[in-house]
Amino acid sequence: MGLGHDTHRIRPGGPLRLGGIDIPHDRELIGHSDADVLLHAITDALLGAAALGDIGQMFPDTDLAHRGRDSAEMLRAALDAVRALGWRVVNLDCVVCAQRPKLLPYRQLIRQRLADIMGIEPEQIGLKGKTGESVGPVGREEAIEAMCVVLLASEM
Repeated sequence: MGLGHDTHRIRPGGPLRLGGIDIPHDRELIGHSDADVLLHAITDALLGAAALGDIGQMFPDTDLAHRGRDSAEMLRAALDAVRALGWRVVNLDCVVCAQRPKLLPYRQLIRQRLADIMGIEPEQIGLKGKTGESVGPVGREEAIEAMCVVLLASEM
């Protein structure tokens, strides 16, 4: 099992890149890459489950090659490394903490995009949205957080 977490600040602008899709919104995430907080949490969960470190080790933000990089590419590279060690993804469960926008209208689209990126079925992906209840950085719309737990099984 692996646990991943990521937080990114948000600023006026848009659209909001989340789970590999662009959601119409008046704010956007800030980061070295495309700042897709959900894909970063999933990448960290995969790397952690296979004891391969974390996203910052594999894709350091000090490397200009990662500036603006598509987080889906990073997720695929991490998944390739995990599979090279003989692991397969059983399932993942994700939580996105954002005051706005509501994720329910995009839930199925995000699950399908994640399945496409990872080569698994949408039914293997749990995705929940939570607000910050107007408390803290998430509630004040200063940041969006994502968490993911992934279960791997040996192919051997």
